[in-house]
Amino acid sequence: MDSVKLQDRVDTKFMFRETILSQVLKDMMKDYKVLEVANYRYSNYETLYFDTDDFSLYRQHHNGKLNRFKFRSRKYVESDLHFFEVKFKSNKGRTVKERIKHHEIVKELEGQAKDFLVETSGHDPNIYKAQIWVNYRRHTFVSKTTQERLTIDTNLTFINEKDRKTYEGLVIAEVKQGSSRDKSPFITLMRKYRVRPKSISKYCLGVISLHPEIKQNRFKPTLLYLNKLLTT
Repeated sequence: MDSVKLQDRVDTKFMFRETILSQVLKDMMKDYKVLEVANYRYSNYETLYFDTDDFSLYRQHHNGKLNRFKFRSRKYVESDLHFFEVKFKSNKGRTVKERIKHHEIVKELEGQAKDFLVETSGHDPNIYKAQIWVNYRRHTFVSKTTQERLTIDTNLTFINEKDRKTYEGLVIAEVKQGSSRDKSPFITLMRKYRVRPKSISKYCLGVISLHPEIKQNRFKPTLLYLNKLLTT
């Protein structure tokens, strides 16, 4: 895992039905190792995203703005570890993530988390507040041959103060590479199953799912694909 931290990376995402997951995992065995921590081969993630009252960070993503940020607090449930993270998407399509360890999940931007946000992004932390929980179960894999990390997420659930939405039967897989020029066994495997890359952030999907009134034109093709995937 130390060799594939990939805090500066290129991401490729896929969505498919959980009904084919067991066969996909069998096909992956020859090319990937699975992460195991304290006898667990999965980890439940609880992630709290911060945004402005009018969801300006979501809107930047929706409008295709590059050089954009996401601010989030994360708990790794089984290991009881907590981090506050700043995620940056550059105008070159690269994802850069920085984070600090915290003694508990950050629910308000104050103290160390507040200072870290200012230091890494230059944004005013006073305009951001906790908006949406994004929770899921993650399996993590490392390629045996290339600098690549792969995550497979299930049990995706979004929660805010008023509502809750769970996408049962959905798998979101994400290939994280140092360079898009590197050949990925998983991407090749997805072609076998005729699964094409579909890029939508979990946070944006959460906003759309819990706030249907918000602008979502840019994501409609992916939403149509998702609805068809889970209803056919």
